[in-house]
Amino acid sequence: MKILKPQKMKSVEVENKKLREVKENIEESIFENQECNGINIQDIEFEYCKFINIIMQNAELEKVTFRDTIFENCDFSNTKFANSSFIRCEFNNCKITGCDFSEDRLYNITFIETNANYINLSMASIENILFKDTQIRNGYFQETKIKNLYFENADLTRTQFFKTSLKGIDLSSSKIEQIAISIEDIKGAIIEQFQAIDLLYLLGVKLKN
Repeated sequence: MKILKPQKMKSVEVENKKLREVKENIEESIFENQECNGINIQDIEFEYCKFINIIMQNAELEKVTFRDTIFENCDFSNTKFANSSFIRCEFNNCKITGCDFSEDRLYNITFIETNANYINLSMASIENILFKDTQIRNGYFQETKIKNLYFENADLTRTQFFKTSLKGIDLSSSKIEQIAISIEDIKGAIIEQFQAIDLLYLLGVKLKN
């Protein structure tokens, strides 16, 4: 597993800026302890930044790039990231429930102890992505372009995969109850023996009690 981590800030003293006041590209800044629900941000690049204890629910971000950025204890529930990019970023203990990342680009991203239930990654391009100790219940992957996707102790209950191949992806440490997927897309995935029971529905058979 080779996932590049965010590069560190070069400056020792970093300014704590207000997210609502951002009008131009930002480098080496901290956004901390702010609530900005419903905010609208467009055509902005964040580089070498930290977001700490930020509540940004039901927001709309369009053509926004996050590069070498760390998110800690943030709540971005139901926020839409349209035509946006995430490059070498970390989400630690965050809440991104219902976030829309469809058609976005995500490269070298780690999600750790994060609530990503109902996340939408349809038609996104994702490469070198790790979901560790993270909930992705009822997530949605439709025609998602995947390269080097890792799940470690993730909860994929009722997550839907449509025209998204999981060939070679290790699901053995994760929960896959009621996962919605076709035989073609699950073919080649790595699972434990006991997990096979969760995929029997694909064969149209029933277990006798």
